[in-house]
Amino acid sequence: MNSAAPAPGEMLSETPDGEQIQQLLQFLTAAGTLTLPQPINGLFAAAAASGDDFAASGYSNAWVRDNVHVAHAQLVAGNLQYAITIQQRLSEFFHRHRQRFLNVIAEPARAADPMQRPHIRFNPVTLDELPETWAHAQNDALGAFLWISCLLVRAGHTPITPRIREVILLLLQYWEAIDVWEDEDSGHWEEQRKVAASSIGCVLAGLSKLQQLLQNSSLAAALNFRPPDLQRLHTLQQNCHAALLQILPWECRQSDPTKQRRYDAALLFLIYPLNIIQDRSHEDQIIADVCEHLQGPHGIRRYPGDSYWCADYRQLLSADQRTADFSDDLSARDQLLQPGGEAQWCLFDPVLSCIHGRRYRESGAAADRRLQLLHLGRSLQQLSPPGGRVPAYRCPESWFCEQGVWQPNDLTPLLWTQQNLLQALHLLQETTAAVL
Repeated sequence: MNSAAPAPGEMLSETPDGEQIQQLLQFLTAAGTLTLPQPINGLFAAAAASGDDFAASGYSNAWVRDNVHVAHAQLVAGNLQYAITIQQRLSEFFHRHRQRFLNVIAEPARAADPMQRPHIRFNPVTLDELPETWAHAQNDALGAFLWISCLLVRAGHTPITPRIREVILLLLQYWEAIDVWEDEDSGHWEEQRKVAASSIGCVLAGLSKLQQLLQNSSLAAALNFRPPDLQRLHTLQQNCHAALLQILPWECRQSDPTKQRRYDAALLFLIYPLNIIQDRSHEDQIIADVCEHLQGPHGIRRYPGDSYWCADYRQLLSADQRTADFSDDLSARDQLLQPGGEAQWCLFDPVLSCIHGRRYRESGAAADRRLQLLHLGRSLQQLSPPGGRVPAYRCPESWFCEQGVWQPNDLTPLLWTQQNLLQALHLLQETTAAVL
């Protein structure tokens, strides 16, 4: 990065005080780092870039998963209305297209075709589904939606409407129909379908939040679950919990070498924000795996052998090919990957900062504080530099190598990265205030 330009990653000392944090926040605010783009019908596109290449990327569409993470970050930051509106619009989208759920419930074999499953990427303006083929088999996104919905309802921020009640019941019946605890889906990265711990964990997080909601008598009365619904919820929880324990700390233990995966940074989301892993040793192992096997100098790889935005990606693929649906066959794209050429993503360091910040808040241990600050510092160093192809001090999707030079990829700013950084900064303020 340009050493003459302000360096946000160097603005905090090893023991930052409130004044340093305020100076950092003022810098990021002035730079536009944390500025949300204008919502589209209450929802957000995945990224806020511009230009012909971006238009071809499809990142101007809305993703269920990305919007859930924006909603949670805004909830953490105290911007409640953003979170409520996002949840309501996602509920409206699923309810409008509820026939997707009903068709699979009636005929589970339909789930073999991802296009017949509930869609997780759509037009945010009209809430219409998109016609192009996409890897819509994403139980993680559906689980995250249930999780944020129950979180908002349980906190009293949004009511149980007939619409959300119907969508929740459809989710339970749908997951039962596809045996979600052993269902192969495309997961967070929308690639080859496999039985993934990160997806099962998201479903379990949603189910667990729903179970907590039912412990409130007035909310339980509003949901008005029948005994079969309660039994379905109980069985789904049991089966997902058992399946998760059998897989962790792996992402996938299937024998097929094209599906089996030991390391995947998506498992971090089960620790934060979902907080669904009950065994601290599993949490520790996942964190150690990510830091030892996936962490690089510019960010964190999604998984070993990831060819998305690999080295020289812009020269190897046209703009419309770069974000195409590769879920049926990754082999052609994987042939482009050179050893060590995986993109290094910016999503994960702020999540690790949040994990260690939360631990520090509970333990007061100096080691947790050090790691909270370490990963926040890495997050700030990953902001786009001045003088590059994208505006300065934005939150990239990832850094990739082009002709030997590492730089942010075209999908900058990515709102998911931005909102993760927002949460890490919020937790820094909170834990620093507690110390002071």
